[in-house]
Amino acid sequence: MVEIIRDAAAEGRLTPEELEQREQSALAARTLRDLATLTRDLPEQPKRAKSPVPAKDLVKIEKRIGSVEWVGPWVVPRRMEIKLTVGNAKIDFSDAVVTDDVLSIDVDLGIGGDLLLITRPGIVVVANEVIVRMGDLKVRPPEQDPNHPVDLRIEVTGRLRGGDFVVRYPRSLR
Repeated sequence: MVEIIRDAAAEGRLTPEELEQREQSALAARTLRDLATLTRDLPEQPKRAKSPVPAKDLVKIEKRIGSVEWVGPWVVPRRMEIKLTVGNAKIDFSDAVVTDDVLSIDVDLGIGGDLLLITRPGIVVVANEVIVRMGDLKVRPPEQDPNHPVDLRIEVTGRLRGGDFVVRYPRSLR
C-alpha cells in the first residue's frame, strides 16, 4: 500500500504532506479495511492493486440452510464455485482487492438458494452461459461512464434450479 501511495505522490495526485500522513497511516494499519481507505479517494487508481495476500486459484462456497456474506476488503480469487440450497450468499465487490482481469464463477442454485453480487464501476458481469430451469437471473448493466476502464470481468456459468441470481450496484451509485 505504501508503494501505491508513493506512486500516487510521484504522479502528482498527492501533496508531500498527504503522502507523509498516508504513509504513516499505512504503516499503522491493522486491517485490510484500514488500508483500503487510504487510496479510495485517489483519482484514477492503478488498475491492479497489489495485495498483501495472494489471490487463491479456487474458492468453494457450499451452503445448505443459512447465509454467507463476503463484505469489506477481501482478495478476489481466480475462480469460485458456489452451491446453495435454501441458503443465501451475498458477495460484495465494493471494497474487494482485484488482482486478475477475470473471475470465473460456477453457480448451482437449488430451491431457495439465492446469490447476490454487489459490484462497483469497473466490474462487468457476464452471465450468458447460465442455464435457468427455475428462478430469476437479473444482471443489470452498470450505471457508469462507458469510458471507465474494466478492472474485472466476472464470467458466470452454471445453473439455477430454483434459486435467484441477482447483480446490483451499491445504492450510493444510483
